[in-house]
Amino acid sequence: MSRFLISTPCECQASLSATLDEHRQVTAGWATRAPRGRSAADEAEKELAPAHSINAHLDRFDVAWLCPHCGRNTLRTFYAGAMRRLSDTSPAAGLAPSGTTLAQ
Repeated sequence: MSRFLISTPCECQASLSATLDEHRQVTAGWATRAPRGRSAADEAEKELAPAHSINAHLDRFDVAWLCPHCGRNTLRTFYAGAMRRLSDTSPAAGLAPSGTTLAQ
């Protein structure tokens, strides 16, 4: 099964990310933001950011997130041919914030 990683900045400067399955459906969504007083190179805290795909069957499709930091509904368009495939041995292959479960 192929999995992909996408990410985009929110207007509040949090980083919104999601893993997608081979049908471009979201399996996990999360947001990260460096804690106040720390640089971006420091460990960022992950929080659940509910996300879903819109028109995933198209080459250009949308993903919407609910940002846990600012409460905005953030919509971004992605091109299927530009998505990064996660390898099974990649450290990010099982990436999901603690306390979340992958959708089936």
